[in-house]
Amino acid sequence: MRPRLIGGAVAGLSALAYGMLALRHHARFEVRSWDLAIFEQAIAGYARLDAPIVDVKGPGFHVLGDHFSPITALTAPVYRLLPGPQTLLLVQVLLVAWALYVVTALAVRRLGAVTGTVLGVLCATSFGVQSAIDAEFHEVAFAAPLLALAGAAWVEHRYTAVAVWSVPLVLVKEDLGITVMVVGALLWWAGERRLGGLTAAAGLVGFVVAVVVVLPAFNDAGSYAYTGNLGGNAGLVDTVLAEPGTKLGALLLTLAVTGFAALWSRWVLVVVPTFLWRFAGDVPTYWGIEWHYSLVLMPVVFCAAVEAVERLPRLRWLVPIGVGVSAVLLVGSPLRELADPETYRDTPRAAAAREAIDLLPEGASVETDIALLSHVVTDHRAYWTGTIGDVTPEYVLFDTRVGIGSPLEPTTWAQTVHGGQWVTVYADEGIVLAKRER
Repeated sequence: MRPRLIGGAVAGLSALAYGMLALRHHARFEVRSWDLAIFEQAIAGYARLDAPIVDVKGPGFHVLGDHFSPITALTAPVYRLLPGPQTLLLVQVLLVAWALYVVTALAVRRLGAVTGTVLGVLCATSFGVQSAIDAEFHEVAFAAPLLALAGAAWVEHRYTAVAVWSVPLVLVKEDLGITVMVVGALLWWAGERRLGGLTAAAGLVGFVVAVVVVLPAFNDAGSYAYTGNLGGNAGLVDTVLAEPGTKLGALLLTLAVTGFAALWSRWVLVVVPTFLWRFAGDVPTYWGIEWHYSLVLMPVVFCAAVEAVERLPRLRWLVPIGVGVSAVLLVGSPLRELADPETYRDTPRAAAAREAIDLLPEGASVETDIALLSHVVTDHRAYWTGTIGDVTPEYVLFDTRVGIGSPLEPTTWAQTVHGGQWVTVYADEGIVLAKRER
């Protein structure tokens, strides 16, 4: 009973904190990326029992031509009942909380209340979890509980359960098929030869089917869209060696949040595929500890730490190192915003943006920027100004102060780019809404 109570307490408090943080970020119109809008359009399509078309990526763009994440369709029933970006943000919070419950309950069950609770709190406040919540909704939220459940099963030698919880990772994102292959290899290493082989084969098949068959089939170019990211123009070796301080820092911090105890467990090898594709990718945001890319690593290293400390009790004294590292990382972290009174106050810019959006008729087509995109997709046909192509929208809505790549004079700009006669409907705090008259 104690593991469940402590696990529930850590997960519940984390859900409250991260739910508040996610909702306040959105309410304050804080700029993150266009990803939340992309996922909402895709899930809205699933909710209508229709194709997951994402006009934000380009008119008529099918999301399965981008990444292989059909598991996000599980969100569709909830979204149908409660449509809106806030639903996706809270779904992510609950998925992460589930993972935290599993990790904490495991740690308490195997290591006792004190050490187990400390490890659970360290996982809950880790940079991988905080950065993922800060970056808004992403498909990897579904991987967090799956990896936590697989890791807990590994620690407790429930090897069939390890495979059962790992294989669905192929439906979360295409690269996780390689992670499943590593899990299969670990099962084989543990003596589960047949189970390990089948698990590795499932991971390989999932990866190949996604990258070679499904993604090219739905992509207009007929190929996997991210092949060029591996190495990029610089070449694979040069890309891997680029910014070694950033990459080594990310690797060391991922291990340091457990006090490096995770290194004494085979399960830590599950992080290798994620680090390989991130460091080989010609995209600097992959390399550090920001964004959502480290979320899948946190359940892995903390389950590994539990196994290591249980097997080698002297490693328990490494846990305070993790406490110290996490305490340093908390300075300036997203969680610290919960103690700032400004977090709970709306800004004049946010109020102006809401007034402008309220003037948009439901179902109207609108071209906008990243600063406002996730706030208009629910009830409108939304396009991003960078990928709208030849579509002529009924409205343009821009944040001329904060928006990325936004025109300074949206009404004049719309007349030049789209033709016709445009009039300004709303303008305040840098938020400008213009309508096409004819």
